[in-house]
Amino acid sequence: MILRKSLLATSILAATLGLTACGGSSSNDSTAPTTPETPTNSAPTAISITDAQVVTENLAAAQVVGTLAATDSDAADTHTFTTDDERFVIEGTTLSVKEGVVLNFEAEPKIMVTVKVSDGTADFSQELEIAVTDEMDYDFVNKDTGESNVHYSGQIARQVMIKELSNYMKGSEFVADRENGSDKINDYYKIGTYTDSVNSDVNFTEAKVSSETKAEYEEIWGTKALTISAFEGALQTLLTDVSGSHKDLYGKIAGNDAKGQYTDWNAADSLTGWAGLAAADNTPRGLTNELFTVLRANAASVASGTLMTVHDIEIDKAYITADGVDLQQLIEKFLFGAVAFSQGTDDYLDNDTDGKGLLSGHTDTTVDDKGYTKLEHQWDEGFGYFGAARNYLSYNDAEIAGKVDSDESNGRASFNGKQDTNNDGKIDLQSEYNWGNSTNAAKRDLSPVTTDLTKEAYTAFFDGRKLLNDTAGTALTDAQLVELNGYATAARLAWEKAIVATVIHYINDVLDNSKGDIDDISSGTYTKEQFYAFAKHWAEMKGFAFNMQFNPVSPFVENKAVTADFVKLHELMGNAPVISDGVKTVEQYKADLITARNILRDTYQWTDTDGNVLTGDALESLMQAW
Repeated sequence: MILRKSLLATSILAATLGLTACGGSSSNDSTAPTTPETPTNSAPTAISITDAQVVTENLAAAQVVGTLAATDSDAADTHTFTTDDERFVIEGTTLSVKEGVVLNFEAEPKIMVTVKVSDGTADFSQELEIAVTDEMDYDFVNKDTGESNVHYSGQIARQVMIKELSNYMKGSEFVADRENGSDKINDYYKIGTYTDSVNSDVNFTEAKVSSETKAEYEEIWGTKALTISAFEGALQTLLTDVSGSHKDLYGKIAGNDAKGQYTDWNAADSLTGWAGLAAADNTPRGLTNELFTVLRANAASVASGTLMTVHDIEIDKAYITADGVDLQQLIEKFLFGAVAFSQGTDDYLDNDTDGKGLLSGHTDTTVDDKGYTKLEHQWDEGFGYFGAARNYLSYNDAEIAGKVDSDESNGRASFNGKQDTNNDGKIDLQSEYNWGNSTNAAKRDLSPVTTDLTKEAYTAFFDGRKLLNDTAGTALTDAQLVELNGYATAARLAWEKAIVATVIHYINDVLDNSKGDIDDISSGTYTKEQFYAFAKHWAEMKGFAFNMQFNPVSPFVENKAVTADFVKLHELMGNAPVISDGVKTVEQYKADLITARNILRDTYQWTDTDGNVLTGDALESLMQAW
């Protein structure tokens, strides 16, 4: 009995322990029972991104890339994802571009990021490819070097100088200088002397600027702080930071280039728009000199306390005349046309001079060691005079117009006409700031207006430059030249329409504005501030109205019948507003301004954002809405 119990117990123990052996086992085997093997862990074998999101360049806000997933034969494993790439962050399984990191499609259209996954025991790493979406930004690269070949520092330098001159004329420094019998206008307008073998005062090029003049430029602008950089964070605080070579406005005013302009702006009576100048002085350069002379005399009258309006209100601003002209605004807007618009539309985007503008070479991609062809560079210089930031279409109209201080919700700070696109804490005046006419286009597009002048102009500039970038290093075919000329014409006409719309806007302000209009002033009962506002609006109207004659593809230039309308336009506006009845009554002058507005309305084709041509009541509503 005892034996049988012992055998039974042994059998039960063997069954319980699951004793096995190859080839069988003896109940008398004396070896210890074996421990069961732990299952082998399998490492993850792949990483993927699910729910992939659009990742956009030029955006400083955090952007979700997608959800990370691991391939692992051990279905029950828990996975932890990490990356050492400082451009990205991982929270749980979500991969994101880190806030503050700005991607650049032109430099890196596809980004490789290494992600590591761990199941707690084993690790696996994999490179993941992330596609970057290209914005329509004006940034092009040399195909061989991968480096940006967009350069137009000289054009931005002159944009800066126009604004700096404007700020000087309306500032206290000019008043103090005039009280001392001098001023610094030529620091901005004409630095030093120019030389020419035939005529010492015409046809200027950079090479004809004396070495002494170049040194004078460096002496003045290597230390003078820019007023335009007064906002916090400007990258360039000196003009020499923008352009180290000699720059002024005189050398580029219409007529002062050796070649490339459609007419001789130094010829007598070449300029339309200002009555009373002697024929020899009726040129862009002559009018500028005349306006500076009037400004200086006006400042003296203000300083003596003797300058009064026709209604006996004392004027205390050096640049406001007794007959209601703001000389600072008139000079600034005229120079936008006679320098920036003239150079951009006639020199750089025109095709009437061999070796210049659209007839420049396109086979050598190493010009100036900057990686561009001469033709690419000429196109860029035209764009620089338009003045748009590189990512112009990323702004809305209010942002370009300076009507929005900031919009942090999109990670895009400081949109008051500028943007820190690359998030380096600085505003680059050459690429992140909107200048001159580019801002006027946006101001005219503001709701409830239904035009899209910003898109019209910028798209033409962009498409033309893209064609050149795609073909750099080869001679353009006849078909490509036709295409390029089409883009150039479209850009110049859209640019001009933005100027014309601005003239219309200021005609409306002269006629009706809550801050001060022609009815307020002609009534004789008005405040000094109302008079100043009125003078500003009239001067901007008149100053911009000069500009169209500098564009060789303007309808006012190409069509001689319409050219007569341009002459009439300025006769209707006059050299100053009519603010009291005399040879012409105020009511007649108001009617004249409406006639001038109608000339501008009828000379151009105005379209809405969908490209529909506006006519009838819709067109008239647009004219009045501006």
